[in-house]
Amino acid sequence: MVCLITAEASLFAVFVVAYLYDIGKSLSGPSPGEVLSVPVLGTVCLLSSSVTVALAGRALARGAVRRCGAWLLATVLLGVVFMVGTATEWARLITRDGLTIGTNLFGTTFYALVGLHASHVVVGLIMLALISVFAWSRKLRPAHAERVELVSWYWHFVDAVWVVVLSVVYVIGR
Repeated sequence: MVCLITAEASLFAVFVVAYLYDIGKSLSGPSPGEVLSVPVLGTVCLLSSSVTVALAGRALARGAVRRCGAWLLATVLLGVVFMVGTATEWARLITRDGLTIGTNLFGTTFYALVGLHASHVVVGLIMLALISVFAWSRKLRPAHAERVELVSWYWHFVDAVWVVVLSVVYVIGR
């Protein structure tokens, strides 16, 4: 998992650098300041989900499988709220503001960076949902705590990347 996270961090670094390099170089179309607003609710939900996934791992290590399942479900729900916010933002940007991946450099780098993050959220949600199903079907055992911990590392990584993406795209890049 450490190797995967390191490789993925390198990939995100390339996308962040590309975004920063291309800020302000678009000759047409909407600029970030014209169309972006800070996704406060999604950010709160995603960052809160780091707490719930940690509580899930801790519960499983103590043998509280049902409590682990509840915390995992809460994590998934918080992640889904984040993804709904992202989807809503993209729909608005495309339909109302006319910003697509082909509109300008901002659109290209915005959708590439935020989309890369969103794809990682989806992968994490799938893993967490599966573990939650295992917990609720009583297939998950305290002996699996280390595996759940590794999935939680991935989820914490996704959250940490969001802090960078949020800072670069929605704060610095506007």
